[in-house]
Amino acid sequence: MRSIIHNDFITMLSRIIMGAIFIYASFYKILEPALFAKSIWYYHLIPGLLINILALVLPWLELVVGLALIGGVYYRGAVLWVNIMMVVFIIALSSTIIRGIDVDCGCFKAGGSATGSATESLLLDFGMFALTLQLLVSKSKRWMLQRIT
Repeated sequence: MRSIIHNDFITMLSRIIMGAIFIYASFYKILEPALFAKSIWYYHLIPGLLINILALVLPWLELVVGLALIGGVYYRGAVLWVNIMMVVFIIALSSTIIRGIDVDCGCFKAGGSATGSATESLLLDFGMFALTLQLLVSKSKRWMLQRIT
């Protein structure tokens, strides 16, 4: 099992997959922050005053974290941030399912045009969380622009 977790190729594949997902997820949110703010509002978890701030900051954080994962720059910080975001996303989606709120995740498109259920998004998030956990525990340092110690 350790040989799989610390494997350079598997770690690089996980970095590319998660980095690409986070970069892709950031694009519509950066281009259309008002629609993303509406998606956040549908969750009914964030106070109204913080929704616009979150809609402006979160996409840029996703973009920077995605680039850092792929490039291996500030890698441990990027891995920590991606794990924190995955936990928050899982909690938010679980909350909507438990409360019976019918909401699309708003992960890749604006809430009004997104397709797929919250349950499907939650299952996808658990799969992605498995990849981010692998990145968290992997000791692989290969193919990084900035060496970690």
